[in-house]
Amino acid sequence: MNKLYEGKAKILYSTDEPEIFLAHFKDDATAFNALKRGQIQGKGEINCTISSALFRWLESKGILTHFIEQSTSNEMRVKAVKILPLEVVVRNIAAGSLCRETGLAEGKILPFPLVEFYLKNDELQDPLLTKDRILILEIVTPEQLEEMKNLALKINEHLTQFFADCGITLVDFKLEFGVDSQNKILLADEISPDTCRLWDSSETDPLARVMDKDRFRRDLGKIEEAYQQVQQRVLSQLSQLKS
Repeated sequence: MNKLYEGKAKILYSTDEPEIFLAHFKDDATAFNALKRGQIQGKGEINCTISSALFRWLESKGILTHFIEQSTSNEMRVKAVKILPLEVVVRNIAAGSLCRETGLAEGKILPFPLVEFYLKNDELQDPLLTKDRILILEIVTPEQLEEMKNLALKINEHLTQFFADCGITLVDFKLEFGVDSQNKILLADEISPDTCRLWDSSETDPLARVMDKDRFRRDLGKIEEAYQQVQQRVLSQLSQLKS
């Protein structure tokens, strides 16, 4: 295998099959555009397992993904795609940068799911883009942009209900999409506590309810326990759906 790319959370390798890559999930943790760095013990295995399970489940709902199989505890085989240089963020509840940039109170339920696009560019600190800026940059076509938004909203519908059944509130999350050799748009990257803001629905304490990477960002402690709890609830819910 040859290393194709190493990011903050994963390493991507080529395989003997040109249309298949291997994604290795790392324990490394970063925040604030990698200004804060650390490790979360077992994060790679947990995020790979959660992502694999949710990709399989979304496929059953008609969402095309790059997922093929989880080959080891912290690796998955994926379809080779060219990642589109946009991070798609869906927000259901005000939190994080939305509060800092708008003055909205954390925890305010939004009147509709907010879909935002950020440029995937660390040097520019992943800026928020308008639709017109995206089209001027010519990084996706108008049709691709519309499809990504529609897919993000569909995925949000599925995941919001799924996590609710797990006793978890899906506050917001980040998606990435790629284009395969047939020019089809596929959901790629991962879905995990690294890329989702997740709150324990039974907790009223604003710090105790956090079950995602905000525990690392905000030095809240018990990071591994929170990730493990998300994995346990996700797998338990999927097991119930199968039975």
